[in-house]
Amino acid sequence: MTRANHVRQMAKYNEWMNTKVFETAMRLTAAEITADKGAFFGSILGTLNHLAVGDTIWLKRFVNHPENFAVREVVQTLPAATSLDQQLHPDIQSLAIYRRKLDQIIIEWAAAIKDSDLDHVLQYTTTKGVAMKKNFYSVIMHFFNHQTHHRGQASTLLSQAGVDVGVTDLMALIPNEGDV
Repeated sequence: MTRANHVRQMAKYNEWMNTKVFETAMRLTAAEITADKGAFFGSILGTLNHLAVGDTIWLKRFVNHPENFAVREVVQTLPAATSLDQQLHPDIQSLAIYRRKLDQIIIEWAAAIKDSDLDHVLQYTTTKGVAMKKNFYSVIMHFFNHQTHHRGQASTLLSQAGVDVGVTDLMALIPNEGDV
């Protein structure tokens, strides 16, 4: 599998898992979703908002790649994130709509990536104003790992609230090769 295909696979996994997490979360009441459970970002809603904030920040950085990905224009219309605990949406329904939009952007962006794009050194500034120069592929892997990390937290919070997300393993999306 090429690195570009790996990025595409991770984008599909991201979309699949976000759909499962949001469908599960929407089975809870607003009070259950917003209850502070002592997690890094407080509640289920706080955790899912953080994921949307992180993805938004990274997508805005990614479109500065010299390849000029086609999603650039739509990414530039996304809200500016001012902090990592910013609440982009006050309820699960409006956040789910934004999440679907982000996931579609990520799928389209990943579809356009070529292996040669991945060796680029991405220059960006952190939310604390620190200038960075990082390998694009490594940063993309962080992007997907960050999503998995916080979705795991959300899955735990959902489980504690009495609802099950179901299968979450990437293995569920990796096809069998040849005869088994």
